[in-house]
Amino acid sequence: MTTVPAAPAASALRAARRRDRRVYTRSHPLLFALLAATRRRTVARVGGAVLVHGTGPFRQALTRVPLDRAAAGTTGGAARELSTGGALFDQEGTGHRASRRAVADDLGAAGVERLRPVWQDVLNRRLAPLRAGRDVDLVVLARELAGATVCALLDTRGDPAAVAAAAAAAAAAAVRDHLPGPRSPGTARAAAAATARLEALLAPAAGEVTRPAMPAVLAVAAVNTTVAALPRAAAWCADAGLWDQAADDRLRSALVSELLRVTAPSPLLPRVAAADAELDGCPVRAGDRLILVARHAVRAHDEPPDARHPAPPAVAQLVFGAGTHACPGARLARAQLDDTLAALAPHRPVVLRARVDRSAALPGWRSLTVRAGEARRHSETP
Repeated sequence: MTTVPAAPAASALRAARRRDRRVYTRSHPLLFALLAATRRRTVARVGGAVLVHGTGPFRQALTRVPLDRAAAGTTGGAARELSTGGALFDQEGTGHRASRRAVADDLGAAGVERLRPVWQDVLNRRLAPLRAGRDVDLVVLARELAGATVCALLDTRGDPAAVAAAAAAAAAAAVRDHLPGPRSPGTARAAAAATARLEALLAPAAGEVTRPAMPAVLAVAAVNTTVAALPRAAAWCADAGLWDQAADDRLRSALVSELLRVTAPSPLLPRVAAADAELDGCPVRAGDRLILVARHAVRAHDEPPDARHPAPPAVAQLVFGAGTHACPGARLARAQLDDTLAALAPHRPVVLRARVDRSAALPGWRSLTVRAGEARRHSETP
């Protein structure tokens, strides 16, 4: 007889949401308050910025509004400032399409299977202490997992922990270019210096050639989204009682999609309009800054994860963008989270301590310490 995992209790879901909200309220309290205050409107203008909360307008902004890929304060603008140009995020036309095809090849089904043993080795080593009743910091695990994956992806011999630390520093130094408000003096110089350190770590050894389609900017994106997403997803499972679903091969894929939706690792997509347009009745002028709130577009703020009744794929996918602005790393992110949940589920971890990372580029935990749950420990008692 097949046992169907029970649905999580409402009180457990509320507890999980309270904990997860802390990554926003303690790292970016003013921005979070602004977004919360305007989210009842699908599109809201605040000065020269247009905040896009609604699902339809969010998708329309990415697929129908001409965007300036290289404008200051956007992902593409940061990529151009922090590198020599030619990065995926700031290219136009045929160059952009060629880079996307090259990245898609590396991160397609075959590429993910090539990389899978790399992060599975990290999971096996880093989670071994749980079997002995010892604590594990899932942020440390996520950093090594992300760093090792990036090194394998780029065919570099850089130290995974050092690469992850440098990628986090580069993103943190550049984050103010992506958020509303004035830029702090020296931000660009600090970001450039941090990126130079990362590029040095990713440089090929003598006689080797690093793949040109995967610049350091992509390493920054891959590391920071992974370190933000994996520990938050695990905390949701622990607090909301989702480990039975994580252990169920029939439900885990849907749970992965739902957890990526509610954690929304990149909760804001900063863009700049390149031409006049309209979003849900709100005029958009060329040069307006668009703050696309992925967290609200996918209803992460008020619809908890439900593997039995998941959000439509077209909605859940929006955490990875849409159209030509869709993230090519979506398959990799899903595979890594799927394997992480499968490895954690037998231990039924509980969260012992959680500390918000107030300086990280993306909302997340600075440390998230877990231990095998009571049920797991009792089952192993002679």
